[in-house]
Amino acid sequence: MAVPPEVLERIKKLREEINYHNYRYYVLDSPVISDEEYDALMQELKALEEQYPETITPDSPTQRVGAPPSDKFRTVPHHIPMLSLDDAFTPEEIREFDKRIKRLLNIDHDIEYTLEPKIDGLAVELVYEKGVFVLGSTRGDGYNGEDVTNNLRTIPSIPLRLLSIEVPIPELLEARGEVYMEKDAFEKLNEERKKQGLPTFANPRNAAAGSLRQLDPKVTASRPLNIFCYGVGRVKGHSFQTQWEILHTLRKWGLRVNPLIKKVKGIEKAIKYHEDLAKLRPQLNYEIDGVVIKVNDLKLQERLGTKARSPRWAIAYKFEAAQGITRIKDIILSVGRTGAVTPVAIMEPVKVGGVTISRATLHNEDEIRRKDIRIGDWVIVRRAGDVIPEVVKPLKERRTGKEKPFVMPKYCPVCGSPLVKKPGEAIYRCPNPDCFPRLAKRIAHFVSKPAMDIEGLGPKVVEQLITAGIIRDIPDLYHIKKEDLLSLEGFGEKSAQNLLDAIEKSKHTTLPRFLFALGIRHVGEVTAQILAKHFGSLENIMNASLEELEAIPGIGPEVATSIYKWFRDEKNRQLIKRLLDAGIVIEPMKKETSALPLEGKNFVFTGTLKSMKRSEAKKLVMELGGQVQSTVGRHTDYVVVGENPGSKLEKARQLGIKTISEEEFLKLVGKK
Repeated sequence: MAVPPEVLERIKKLREEINYHNYRYYVLDSPVISDEEYDALMQELKALEEQYPETITPDSPTQRVGAPPSDKFRTVPHHIPMLSLDDAFTPEEIREFDKRIKRLLNIDHDIEYTLEPKIDGLAVELVYEKGVFVLGSTRGDGYNGEDVTNNLRTIPSIPLRLLSIEVPIPELLEARGEVYMEKDAFEKLNEERKKQGLPTFANPRNAAAGSLRQLDPKVTASRPLNIFCYGVGRVKGHSFQTQWEILHTLRKWGLRVNPLIKKVKGIEKAIKYHEDLAKLRPQLNYEIDGVVIKVNDLKLQERLGTKARSPRWAIAYKFEAAQGITRIKDIILSVGRTGAVTPVAIMEPVKVGGVTISRATLHNEDEIRRKDIRIGDWVIVRRAGDVIPEVVKPLKERRTGKEKPFVMPKYCPVCGSPLVKKPGEAIYRCPNPDCFPRLAKRIAHFVSKPAMDIEGLGPKVVEQLITAGIIRDIPDLYHIKKEDLLSLEGFGEKSAQNLLDAIEKSKHTTLPRFLFALGIRHVGEVTAQILAKHFGSLENIMNASLEELEAIPGIGPEVATSIYKWFRDEKNRQLIKRLLDAGIVIEPMKKETSALPLEGKNFVFTGTLKSMKRSEAKKLVMELGGQVQSTVGRHTDYVVVGENPGSKLEKARQLGIKTISEEEFLKLVGKK
């Protein structure tokens, strides 16, 4: 039976009205109808959709909870990485940030910044196509996140369809935001869980993260989640000039933006805003842990660029962490997987920021001397960034004379090898690669979730395997037999088989995971992603020259040298050979199914362009799937030559890299 035209028109009108009132309620915090009137509109829409189910669409306001439970979340890529931010804790660090920005931009006047409360929640990306919400994901590792679309649909403040208030809806919008739980809602949720005999959440952030990652959207829908949006990824059909414009346009499209955002000129006003917000913090109904300071001008942001993990144009100015006072009972040494030997303070337990801590890293001998920390001292401790325990300073006025200065041992506390300290470094290292904690942590890193992801092979089991002589190095993992495991305490037939199955499953992995698992110094998850995407294969990375590595955006000289030296070490090459011989298969890098015209092509620009600004040309290349490099290397495909080119042109000629004129570039990108 066909749906009468008047019914279709009424359904359309109801959806528009409900979306508008959601916008008034969640975004503007200024409703113009009562709750009863809103409920009446929703009930009428539900009734019509029940009568004519063929009219139901995914973006209907009634479809907040409509998906069946999932057994797992699929992984989805972020087309533009969701980078983390560098942290600062003092006005001096913020002033240094400002000086660094001016130095990089070669300017001396005050910079305009946008200031945003840093919400303590879970970062997500919302994808809208032609105004309709089609995909939502968590931040994940910054490059790939978990598909939580159906759970995000349940959050009332996330519009299922964008509004067009003054600004037309773009063809594509990737909006970034922070999902959180308000304080009073968090308290109420914990009270209900107590009554039901369920474990309570530690804090609102944990509650929000746990709620969003439920496999059943109905569970998420029962949790009081909210969102503030703060930025964008890809946008097609609209362009921005400033971060301030982004925030206000997101609001006009119906997305919720924090009302406390501010635009200022000069870093001192940013510092004052931080002070004012710190005073306001206890009165807010949501958790914030600092202020995000961003260069407002997007062209300046582009000039400043990014590092491997964070943008150079933004910083998180954290609030002073909660502090406590306790006594240092002893200072011991901890040996890390790279051989770094770190002094650790063993303290009388103290509660700081809701967490009991009894250990804190002292970083290195120089830091202990600088702060004059002694065994037996009463000290102020804090959780740096509200996470890592840190000794702030000793309370010298409470000394009795029995305190002992710390003397750095000359030998490894575990294997007895003489410790070494390279010129210019503050860290002592154990040079013995077979030192038990080095070996155990190296293997534990290899099997960890972001690396080879071998479930059931935690640090304790790794230590058992080493102690029993079953493994002596990483490749030995792939030769473990069931009888080996059955000889260990805690293993039965089923658990032994489960672990063997997990080890077998790990043989099929990706290039970024494998690179990260190798434990190369300075190569974290982000750098591994950059290397994998740039070179495409393990063989290419292993044979890359130092010059090629240094030419990659996001890879600095120190990181490039570390990678280059690691792959030139014959022991490391043998390690890789043994792993591949054991059956490890590295999946080829997957390309996007809808390949873009410049996919996989690397461009370098030199000289002045006549038809457009260089920033516009770079943006055009990236929109078409290409990459823009700052220096010419062997993996450069094109050097675009404008007027008055620099030394990059000569370098391209030396390496035999193809050079093209501005006219040829415009033809290549379809502008001619």
